Amino acid sequence: MNPTTQAFLAALIGAVVAGAAVLAWHVSDRQQQRPTTAEDPVVPPGVATVLSVLRSSAVVVDAGDVVVKASAPAYAMGLVKGADLASRELADLVQQVRRDGQIREIEILMPRPGTPARHVTARVAPLGSRLVLALLEDRTRERQVEAVRRDFVANVSHELKTPVGAIRLLAEAVHDAAEDPEAVQRFAGRMLTESDRLSRLVQQVIELSRLQGDDSLEAPMVVSVDQVIRTAVDTSAIDADSRRIAIATGGVTGLEVFGNEEQITAAVANLVANAVSYSEPDSTVLVTTKVDDAAVEISVVDQGIGIPTDEIDRIFERFYRVDPARHRSTGGTGLGLSIVKHVAATHGGDVRVWSVEGQGSTFTLSLPRRNQEADR
Repeated sequence: MNPTTQAFLAALIGAVVAGAAVLAWHVSDRQQQRPTTAEDPVVPPGVATVLSVLRSSAVVVDAGDVVVKASAPAYAMGLVKGADLASRELADLVQQVRRDGQIREIEILMPRPGTPARHVTARVAPLGSRLVLALLEDRTRERQVEAVRRDFVANVSHELKTPVGAIRLLAEAVHDAAEDPEAVQRFAGRMLTESDRLSRLVQQVIELSRLQGDDSLEAPMVVSVDQVIRTAVDTSAIDADSRRIAIATGGVTGLEVFGNEEQITAAVANLVANAVSYSEPDSTVLVTTKVDDAAVEISVVDQGIGIPTDEIDRIFERFYRVDPARHRSTGGTGLGLSIVKHVAATHGGDVRVWSVEGQGSTFTLSLPRRNQEADR
């Protein structure tokens, strides 16, 4: 056989072998696809449509514990990674539901590095004969609010107990010292002090609760900043005189903001009252105003005890005091700065603080400015 014939036969045999291999691959591929298509569960189209409009996050798991459908928030919450359930608790619950078909609910605590753990409630139910559906809700915010409310009630109860208990003890002391006029006068004066503290606390609790109920300003009015400052200074004038503290005002006059005059006045009055309470005798509290294109800034400067750097971030918490030992002498309730912060947020502004321990503090309330030129 000549070389040309041999080359032709070799090429022909190669083509036949290649064709057979391709045919065998197609046959094998069809054989593999046929059972897979029959066995793999598919989320019914109607169910997929319903899941897409639910507010809850949804995860659908097949018989092999493989996630076949999951919403984006489920991934964001860290409950699904790839095609697997990341939470062992949720995976165990899915298996229990698959076994007996009973609907179950659980709350899962998902740890997060550097931040509080996430609270997620999962309601798991069978979806057909092979699939299991988990509806997920992030309850972290609700749990935080519940914790704040519990702390608030506990703190209020504790704060009310102190003056109420003191008044009772003083009343007993007055009764026992009925024949000693000087003792009666001394105890009566302390009773007045404690009753004033109690009245102030109740008033601020009511004020804070009312402010929290007015989350948005339904009908903001034009508020004169000059009038707000005059009222706030007058409110603390008697306390300032008794402690030989001068209150001075300065800065830009004639400024106006939009908002609730009563709330803004309460915020500035709390800042001035704090400055007077924590200033040393024979010092000065300065209330100044300045303005830029967008905001009016009201600053209250004192020459008081100052605030340690590591506590500045906490001073706006309810009932928090930098120096708990001093609050009985100052009459502080620990709610004033919480009221200021809430008023600022409600009006679209903010409150800032600068302080050096032992030298004094400056609190600045910033509120959106009313542009009088544009209104003309």
